[in-house]
Amino acid sequence: MFIVFEGGDGAGKSTQAALLAASLEAMDRHVLRTREPGGTVVGEKLRGLILDHGNGTVDARTEALMFAASRAAHVEQVLRPTLAEGTDIICDRYIDSSVAYQGVGRGLGTDKVLALNTWATSGLVPDLTVVLDIDPVAGRARRLRDNATEDRLESEPDDFHASIRNAFLDLAAAAPERYLVLNALDDSVTLEKKVFARVKELLSTHASKVSTP
Repeated sequence: MFIVFEGGDGAGKSTQAALLAASLEAMDRHVLRTREPGGTVVGEKLRGLILDHGNGTVDARTEALMFAASRAAHVEQVLRPTLAEGTDIICDRYIDSSVAYQGVGRGLGTDKVLALNTWATSGLVPDLTVVLDIDPVAGRARRLRDNATEDRLESEPDDFHASIRNAFLDLAAAAPERYLVLNALDDSVTLEKKVFARVKELLSTHASKVSTP
């Protein structure tokens, strides 16, 4: 299975990804956790260029291409080979983030950004995308806890993050069978149970398809 966690910055994606990985491993399933941008040597280098402050001006088109380049390497070098081995993948962000952040937030257009990333990934689509929905103000408060600093995208104003939030919700509404939208402000245990329940349904569906002659 290929499962992706999406949502605004500060939504708790990493926490829920770790909890789901532990639950699947308890079922004796092989699991790989990864992230975007990143997941490969070149991807991690691009991550620094994209997200770190101090790299000069990064215009919207360049930003979108850098994300797509990182994703192309991730799919070719990690995701497809790992899935072919029978290992589940849990990924922190994927194509929807580019559609939301660059397509909507940067105003490049969702169709153009989606087409770019569909080409970059050769059409690899997640089995399930979990959207942890969070208000931008609450997300920023979470990010700044314990005197943490924000990266280049996190430091964008709240109206930018509000447009990102709406973009994720629109993507989920357009294909509800492939999405699970949850309130990121619910307690961690509640979220964990809802995610795992949906994943178990997905596992059951997969098992039925495999057993069908």
